[in-house]
Amino acid sequence: MTSWDKCLSYIKKELAQSPMAYDTWFKPIKAISLKDEVLTIQVPNHFFFQFLEDNYIHMLSQALQSVIGKNARLEYQFRSAEGMPSVKDRQGEKIDVDKIENPFIIPGIKSQKPDHQLNAKYRFDNFVEGDCNRLARTAGMAIADRPGKTAFNPLFIFGEVGLGKTHLAQAIGNEVVTKHKNLSVLYMSTEEFMNETIAAIRKNSVDNMLDFYKALDVLVIDDIQFMTGKVKLQEIFFNIFNRLHQANKQIILTSDRAPKDLNGLDDRMISRFKWGLSADLERPDLETRMAIFHNKMEEHGVTASPQVVEYICHNLTENVRELEGVLVSLIAQSSLMGTEITLDLAKRVVLNFIKEVKTEITIEGIQETVGDHFNLSVDLIKGRSRKREVVLARQMAIYLSKQLTSKAYKQLGDEFGRDHSTIIHSFRTIQDLLDSDPSVKAAVSSLEKKIKMQVNV
Repeated sequence: MTSWDKCLSYIKKELAQSPMAYDTWFKPIKAISLKDEVLTIQVPNHFFFQFLEDNYIHMLSQALQSVIGKNARLEYQFRSAEGMPSVKDRQGEKIDVDKIENPFIIPGIKSQKPDHQLNAKYRFDNFVEGDCNRLARTAGMAIADRPGKTAFNPLFIFGEVGLGKTHLAQAIGNEVVTKHKNLSVLYMSTEEFMNETIAAIRKNSVDNMLDFYKALDVLVIDDIQFMTGKVKLQEIFFNIFNRLHQANKQIILTSDRAPKDLNGLDDRMISRFKWGLSADLERPDLETRMAIFHNKMEEHGVTASPQVVEYICHNLTENVRELEGVLVSLIAQSSLMGTEITLDLAKRVVLNFIKEVKTEITIEGIQETVGDHFNLSVDLIKGRSRKREVVLARQMAIYLSKQLTSKAYKQLGDEFGRDHSTIIHSFRTIQDLLDSDPSVKAAVSSLEKKIKMQVNV
């Protein structure tokens, strides 16, 4: 067995819970040479290399060091022979996986301006706004303009996994760094903060640590829920929180739950978390998911048809990370196979992320369901009849089509043989009747349930 085969065995064990990740990102790699503890591997393209660097560099480092030795180094080559140099040529030096910089700040070094530890890719301009996050994003932008001087201190961002809490928190930090170059900003996960605290306690330097944090202008702590049950950690953070807040320094916290649901956290802390603004990030609706997906495609420099985007976003409803995972897999597979991102490829990839694919709600299906409900043919609903019962059925079909699909008014006009203004009028007519006519409200509710039941939404 070669050294690289041994490395692969190590990595496969580490990814035992994610076999698809192993198949996608490690099987295509080809070992080229091993010389003087420098392993050269060949990857398909630059995107592949960048993804490995961003997500698996630590695992690669551990694998190489366990198999080759502590001085092991890694060099990449791109598979395409023309136009793409090796990483050595591109960067001017080999990548030394044993010398990854420790990102943690050493408390007590007052002369050292802290590295903010923010990821530059998290910005406001690529954080898609929707009803699901508008309050939090708006507050974040106000904070970035005037950190510590708004009513949003602390800003407590909470929501389920993968909805953009880290993105938003770091976007605020990055905007502060850009607009207020004289201010010191620090982003840390709760785990990193806990490691710093343990180190300070061991070295009897807690006072120095407190002085260090007191000098910050903006402190961002991610996943504050991991402080639950850790009494000493809470005590030290409580002290830091009070010092910063009293000095009008900005505090930004994220959590997977609201302050009131943080069982195991000191009541005094929970009370202080409520001093500012608690902003909930909810699951994005279809339109917002599609906008997010388009944004991600632009970042990666890829394109896909509207049908592909709508299919993916219709089926992936839980969080943004699912969308990112599908896009990464699509790019990887289309790159390896040398094909475009097609609907068939999207369907195969989506099946790896969800248990059951939803059947898409179509305009034709809505028209048929409405027709059955009112005992009218689809042709009659789409026709020119002005009979009251036909007009009402037509308007309900238009309203439900707008509510249950991602079609724009113009597209609905094409489906119903009507102009743009007529579609808008029909939609608003039913909107008004829902508030004033109980029979219309009951009919629309019943039809919506039937349509969703038919496609298992």
